[in-house]
Amino acid sequence: MDLRTTPEEQKFRDDLAAWLASEVPAYGPPPSTHDWDARRAYDTGWQRKLFEAGYAGINWPKEYGGLDASGVEQLIYFEEIAKANAPYIGVNFVGMLHGGPTIMVEGTEAQKAAHIPRIISGEEVWCQGFSEPVAGSDLANLQTRAERDGDHYVVNGHKIWTSFAHVADYCEMLVRTDPDSSKHGGISWLIMPMDLDGIDIRPLPTLEGEGEFSEVFLEDVRIPVSNLVGKENDGWRVTNVTLRFERGTAFASDMIQLQAFVAKMVETAKKITSDGATAWDDKALRREIGHLSGELESLWAMVKLSVCEAKETGVPGVGASAVKLYYTDIFQRTTELAVRLLGRAGISRSDVMDLPAQHFFARHFNAISTAIAAGTSQIQKNIIGERILGQVKEPKPNPA
Repeated sequence: MDLRTTPEEQKFRDDLAAWLASEVPAYGPPPSTHDWDARRAYDTGWQRKLFEAGYAGINWPKEYGGLDASGVEQLIYFEEIAKANAPYIGVNFVGMLHGGPTIMVEGTEAQKAAHIPRIISGEEVWCQGFSEPVAGSDLANLQTRAERDGDHYVVNGHKIWTSFAHVADYCEMLVRTDPDSSKHGGISWLIMPMDLDGIDIRPLPTLEGEGEFSEVFLEDVRIPVSNLVGKENDGWRVTNVTLRFERGTAFASDMIQLQAFVAKMVETAKKITSDGATAWDDKALRREIGHLSGELESLWAMVKLSVCEAKETGVPGVGASAVKLYYTDIFQRTTELAVRLLGRAGISRSDVMDLPAQHFFARHFNAISTAIAAGTSQIQKNIIGERILGQVKEPKPNPA
């Protein structure tokens, strides 16, 4: 794909930037992180504004309400959204960035027609039912069972770390439909409405004090067979489509925002003084921030490659794991430096003097969790070693 900007693409950038300059200040800041009904209304309200302005579903076909933009326009969209400090995608993350894209690739026409337009317009919020308490980082070790009963699957099991479950309308759900098959062979990918009988959602607080995560208990939940995405027992292949979107392109806006975070660090370093000098006068600090800025540019180049692959083939390549792993590493090192920059103020969860301690501390906690989110860093290293570099597979533990 040619990444040089054409006059039409420059016009797209100018129009989008002008729209954001008008709409973002008028929309206002998000509500408290503890009021999730208000958070859903805020996040879906912004998604609705994007949809009405023609900027939602940036890479999805027009027939489903998307913009069907080029790869370059997608990258411009990510850059301008971050530059304008537009509202975060929030509760729309799963639906917009990997649940919806999976349905576009693997779903039936009826499933696409039923869900894609409503996801793009902010009418449907999705969560992800992948992680389980006993599976650890081995996603394929899931135990949630789905038994066929006529036109329904009857699902029993327990999911954990389910983001936005308490405000979601649908869940991308992994279930074991053939317990006698191989570990990766008996899995299916289902669309589960969150208002069905037998679903019990329990909040799961984190160190940040937010209620984004929940445990989800499933007891005799009846899901129509028509909600199966892909073929029965072929869910592991469908899951890998979901994970490539999640790891390759879902964090694109976050990566651009990390560049803005580095700029905030520079601004803060110029405010911190000691013995008549600012922290920014320290050559070692400037060198460290310069290296991080260079690495973020490299990371953005990798995202461009993933977007190009997704545009040409429909799905990001296996290199998505390298993007996710590199992003996690840079994110953690950047926020660690931010906390060190603040000195004693870095251990405060409230702003100290005129320093953004609360923001830096929250980002650092968030960075720690990215080593687990969307697959642990250890799993990404295995994928890179085995599937990209062709190294010998890691030996399995001896059951004896």
